[in-house]
Amino acid sequence: MNYFRTALLLAGLTALFMGVGYLIGGGTGAVIALIVAAATNLFTYWNSDRMVLSMYGAHQVDARSAPDLYSLVAELAQRASLPMPRVFVMDEAQPNAFATGRNPEDAAVAVTSGLMQQLSREELAGVIAHELAHIKHHDTLTMTITATIAGAISMLAQFGMFFGGNRNNNGPGIVGSIAMMILAPLGAALVQMAISRTREYAADNFGARIVGQPMWLASALAKIENAAHQAPNMEAERNPATAHMFIVNPLSGHGVDNLFATHPSTANRIAALQQLAAELGTQTAPRPAGASYPPRSPWGGASGQRGPWG
Repeated sequence: MNYFRTALLLAGLTALFMGVGYLIGGGTGAVIALIVAAATNLFTYWNSDRMVLSMYGAHQVDARSAPDLYSLVAELAQRASLPMPRVFVMDEAQPNAFATGRNPEDAAVAVTSGLMQQLSREELAGVIAHELAHIKHHDTLTMTITATIAGAISMLAQFGMFFGGNRNNNGPGIVGSIAMMILAPLGAALVQMAISRTREYAADNFGARIVGQPMWLASALAKIENAAHQAPNMEAERNPATAHMFIVNPLSGHGVDNLFATHPSTANRIAALQQLAAELGTQTAPRPAGASYPPRSPWGGASGQRGPWG
């Protein structure tokens, strides 16, 4: 259902792009706008992982420098039938995480130091599984496509303001051009946000199935949502365009699923996970952060080397 909904939203975004091009009436302008937007987003697509990781000062870790974290990611990646992603840590007090990379073979998972300090192993497993779900579903590719089309729509709307009013018969006119310049990019942004929210629900569901305990992720989401109000992520505040990448909005929490939210409300996400837990017959609550862990993983298999996070 989430794939179907995403496909419908992408189709709507494409239709909006075609409609703006039709109103302007010039095929040449539409082609130029699409080429420029595609080139910009193509560059971002190939370099976004390095750009974002560098932006947040993330440093790569391995089995020696962060044995517990690395072994947990490795175990979850194996359960999700994914290649081992690169693992990064951000020196940030706010607990949060994101995944990046253009495909599963070139993926990276980044977590904040605050996430490792404030969450239990089970909760951290739920968060990492959520990010692996994004990788599994090729979500970065989906968002690149939407960004390309939305960028073209915005550029076309700007062109319409300058050229649309001069076309007495075919163009939208001055009033129509102004309206298009405002409404077309807004419509594109709303569709992008709707797709982003759809991706989060899908990643919650699949991530919970990877670990087999939806309540681990539900507990983590509640903690991260609460901490987002208490420990601001200043780098995210300076770069709000990256907010949609995180598992929970690093800028501020949202009480409802409004049109302008890049994430569903945390309460709604937790409710969906509670429903999934009831369906799966798993209501296990995670242990508190800092609790001692047995030498075996939550799933019964041998765990990696034990030691302090980081």
